[in-house]
Amino acid sequence: MNSKVLETLEYDKIKSQLAAFLVTSSGQKEGRELLPSIDEQEINYWLQETADAVLIDHLKGGIPLSKLADISAHLKRLTMQASLSATEISQVGQVLRNTSTIANFFVQMQDETIGESLHVLPEQAANLATLPDVTRLIQIAIDETGRINDEASFELKSLRGKIVGNENAVKNQMQAFTRGKSAQYLSDPIVTIRADRYVIPVKAEYRHQFGGVVHDQSQSGLTLYIEPQSVVDLNNKISELRVKAHAEEQRVLQELSAELMPYVTEIQRNVSILGHFDFVNAKARLAAKLNAMQPLVNPANHISLSQAWHPLLDQKVAVANDIAIGEHYKTIIITGPNTGGKTITIKTLGLLQLMAQSGLFITTKRPSTVGIFKEVFADIGDEQSIEQNLSTFSSHMANIVSMLDKIDDKSLVIFDELGAGTDPAEGAALAIAILDKVANLGAYTIATTHYPELKLYGYNRPETQNASMVFDVETLQPTYQFLMGVPGQSNALAIAKRLGFGEDVIGAATSLTNDSDQDLNNMIADLVAQRDEVKKKNVSLTNQLKDTKSQAEALRDKEMQLEKDQARILLDAKNEANHIVAATKKKAEQLISEIRRERLNGGAKATSTEQELQQKKGQLDNLRQNVSLEKNKVLQKAKKAKQLSPGDDITVQSYGQQGTLVKKHSNGQWEVEMGILKMLVDEDDIVKTEATIKAQKEKSKQRQQKMTRTKATGSARATVKSTLDLRGIRYEAALSELDKYLDTAVLANISPVEIIHGKGTGALRQGVTEFLRSDRRVASYHFANANAGGDGATIVTLK
Repeated sequence: MNSKVLETLEYDKIKSQLAAFLVTSSGQKEGRELLPSIDEQEINYWLQETADAVLIDHLKGGIPLSKLADISAHLKRLTMQASLSATEISQVGQVLRNTSTIANFFVQMQDETIGESLHVLPEQAANLATLPDVTRLIQIAIDETGRINDEASFELKSLRGKIVGNENAVKNQMQAFTRGKSAQYLSDPIVTIRADRYVIPVKAEYRHQFGGVVHDQSQSGLTLYIEPQSVVDLNNKISELRVKAHAEEQRVLQELSAELMPYVTEIQRNVSILGHFDFVNAKARLAAKLNAMQPLVNPANHISLSQAWHPLLDQKVAVANDIAIGEHYKTIIITGPNTGGKTITIKTLGLLQLMAQSGLFITTKRPSTVGIFKEVFADIGDEQSIEQNLSTFSSHMANIVSMLDKIDDKSLVIFDELGAGTDPAEGAALAIAILDKVANLGAYTIATTHYPELKLYGYNRPETQNASMVFDVETLQPTYQFLMGVPGQSNALAIAKRLGFGEDVIGAATSLTNDSDQDLNNMIADLVAQRDEVKKKNVSLTNQLKDTKSQAEALRDKEMQLEKDQARILLDAKNEANHIVAATKKKAEQLISEIRRERLNGGAKATSTEQELQQKKGQLDNLRQNVSLEKNKVLQKAKKAKQLSPGDDITVQSYGQQGTLVKKHSNGQWEVEMGILKMLVDEDDIVKTEATIKAQKEKSKQRQQKMTRTKATGSARATVKSTLDLRGIRYEAALSELDKYLDTAVLANISPVEIIHGKGTGALRQGVTEFLRSDRRVASYHFANANAGGDGATIVTLK
């Protein structure tokens, strides 16, 4: 991609915003070297990386990276067999600790729901070399500030302990000189250090009171810093111990450096991976800052930006527009007044295309599509050059000439005020010729202009579309709204009239305008009027559709209420019928009792047998109606239609918006998530979507099928005993019976089972044992406990 278009479209400002989120030197280097790619597979991979990082940033707060120093020079010294300093080893250790943290972070996410949604970053994390042993050695030996710990070696800890002991002895003796009679010989009653030796400040006239060595004196010469003779030996001992401790520290550093040397390649790869994670982290945080979305990549270069705005503008004030090119037309001519937003619109298209080809999310409010261009060319702004003695027009023409030799069918070309800066007639003719040239080369072009001739060009040329920036003549203010299919209308006379010019001036100006210009303006005005009319009809149809949906919902509610009323009436009727049946049954039972008594007492001969009487009583029982809700299909249907569960997709009727149920609160209201909003909604205001009802029906059907299978399995298990008794059966028949029984037990999922073969001669027991040893259905077997039959029975565990 040519560097001039990156500068013209302010691509570096996007990279500067990205750099603000980078914390590692490797990541910062990758950010500085970022350029748009022209490889489809690479672009899609970069975008998927960003999508993974956005998800991690949203759910986990980002990849947990610390600020890391540049250790490339340290690793180069290790390849030369050189030892590193404590600070350098500490910095390498910090890289290794971050490596372990990141590797564990991605391993943990594999067991969570988010792990199923990540596509490329876990694969990269799998390439990290954690080196736990070396990391632990460095962590024990050196702290994060680069200081060597006492635990680095036993010898170092011992030497440092001795140094501290001798220093305390020196301090105690020196403190004695600052008290009592000796204090009168001192300039100040303190103990200080000169040349790593403990000294006291002695007045010059008393220098011989303490003996020892003079290490320094004050500027005035009145104070001498003396190491008393009594502590010279102790200070010498401390110096010797310090030399030994320093030698031990160097030995520790050499050992740690030697431990790191075999892993230079792995550590360098870790640095690259961590830097790349830092880079994708930054891309995710830039996307969050810009409120950007992942674009789809169309290799046929069909661009469709839906509600796009310039990423360097404040989203709160920027006007979002739909911009499309490539599928139905390859050239767009934008006309409209100055300061109307033409330039920012074409810059938006160019910059978002560069961002997408760099693996960055783009600033659109709805899913959008971008292309893949080998080159993007832009001629925008005032190119006047005093040094080269070029006018604005000449500079633009020179820039366009340099572009024409490089343009092909994989190029996106952006022109701002094409042909401006010269005679209007010649400028318009030149602009048309340039557009024809670029179109013949197969490039995709978007251009802004004031020339009315180019408005006609947009109608006459194939694969060319007019567009404009809407201007509000009533308020004399631009709306910054991009309008496809309609060229910009010349509003100079209308604006002049609203500003107060009289009819004489406006009439004279109108008479001087070209008739074709007036016809063009009238045509544009007619197109705008037609567009407004279509827009009004669209709004009207939308409102009608909304009313129809409301009426349909009201009818569904009435139908549901009607079904409930019908069910209630039917329920009441059944209850009344049951009362009648109950009274009749009571009378019948009284009659039966009387007949039984007569028969027992030897009275008149009964006309009905006992069996006939019970049969008639059963017929009376069958008259009773079932009023329970489980058997009432109408009420059950009404109940299921209103049954709500967390996760259901529903519609909030009062807002006419779809959402998802989160949970039900104790006050009976439901917490509903609608986009980024969460609110409490009354249950009566909630209606399940058709998709949810269908999914719940399918789930219920699957549950019923599962219950049927479970019931069948349970029935099978119920018919199979857990014990097989082979006693008294001949040897061959017994083994055949055992084979069949094991099949039945496996199908019924019964385990363990008991095989009773008795003791006897032991032949059947041995035959059963041999059979079980070679059978693949058997997991293990053993004789029963002594109190449960011992070796007369075998307990078998099935697979």
